[in-house]
Amino acid sequence: MRPTPAKSSHDGYITGYDELNSTRTLASYFLSTSHRIMEKAIDSQQHFSRVLEVGAGTGEHLRFVRHPYDQYYITDQSEEMLGAARRKYASVADARLVFEKQDASKLSYPDESFDRLIATHVLEHLPDPVAVLQEWNRLVRQGGLISIVLPCDPGMLWRLGRYLGPRRNARRLGIEYDYLMATEHINSIYNLVVLIRYHFPQAREAWYPARLPLPDLNLFYICNIQK
Repeated sequence: MRPTPAKSSHDGYITGYDELNSTRTLASYFLSTSHRIMEKAIDSQQHFSRVLEVGAGTGEHLRFVRHPYDQYYITDQSEEMLGAARRKYASVADARLVFEKQDASKLSYPDESFDRLIATHVLEHLPDPVAVLQEWNRLVRQGGLISIVLPCDPGMLWRLGRYLGPRRNARRLGIEYDYLMATEHINSIYNLVVLIRYHFPQAREAWYPARLPLPDLNLFYICNIQK
């Protein structure tokens, strides 16, 4: 049996995350569009006092947020990702931004302490997604909002798109992309949508790009859940 890929392969994904996902490539265009669609559904005049983003990575989603807020918590379990996020927004010097290391499945904040929770491309990575949804629901006050973006993996279009950009770029950086995705994307879109719809029947859904609610024809699933 071959050994697992070197730790440098995983580290390369972290250090090269923005290059893989935020540069001017077709894959980055679609990824940015998923963030944009989520925020387009939110009234730009609606004020959320405290916003929590879980699994924020390098903080890519923040630049798409249009609504006002008093505090925006950028959290991730990876110190390397948080370091990249801090560097990305260092020139902004915005006192409203809070950077904290947190486990997205077990957060240290009190009940109902946030007005909005954002999770983009997170739930597919976490064991026991129902427990994670319960944890996120715990943190958001009544009348607040839970916003989720998921990749349509292992849908047909997602699998095809993976070969048209991210996989090639990752291998160029020495990253075992297929192996990494196999160990990281542990929850399928088919199962996650069933769980979200059951626990949050009030969720407002969007699919991209086909808009039809079929994982095989789309790249991303987006939902906003009003408590």
